[in-house]
Amino acid sequence: MVAELYSAVTKLQGFALSQEQADNIALIYAAFVKHGGIRKRHIAYIIATAYHEGVRKEKMAGKMIFRRIVSVEEIGKGKGKPYGSKIKYSKKPYNTPDKLYYGRGLVQLTWYEVYDRFGKILGIDLLGNPELALDPKVAAEIIVVGMMKGLFTGVRLDNYFNDNKTDAVNARRIINILDNAELISGYYKAVFNAIK
Repeated sequence: MVAELYSAVTKLQGFALSQEQADNIALIYAAFVKHGGIRKRHIAYIIATAYHEGVRKEKMAGKMIFRRIVSVEEIGKGKGKPYGSKIKYSKKPYNTPDKLYYGRGLVQLTWYEVYDRFGKILGIDLLGNPELALDPKVAAEIIVVGMMKGLFTGVRLDNYFNDNKTDAVNARRIINILDNAELISGYYKAVFNAIK
């Protein structure tokens, strides 16, 4: 299955995977299996989401490219957004820890409460060390557990991919309402068709 995922992402982006991308795909798949994932539609949508969310612009052979499925920090580090200051999602200010909880990882983890929740689930101090969300192994656990259990928005993969339906457009609600839903649905179809 991992080789098929490598092939799907290589075809989507139009050039060979970097070692970092290959490692991240393998980590995502390992986390998926570890947490009881069995549906090909689920792993295909997780990979499609990571392909959309985890993007870094870099140079390759003198050209600018978008390297995907990489763990990244939010551009601007939350500047101008509520979570870019010491405000919780509940709108209450905080002083400790002296950290900001802007987007980090394969899917942009934001807000004090969300870092706290994932830290407790994973058994690590994400509140005290939010940069741990950039660690590829941690980032893979976050995207997989978050999407499988509905920890980002309250809806999970099973709501859109189950025995009765496949809805790759509305599945975007797992992460971020319907932002870029059609685009990610296209990535999903390409990945899923490669692993059938």
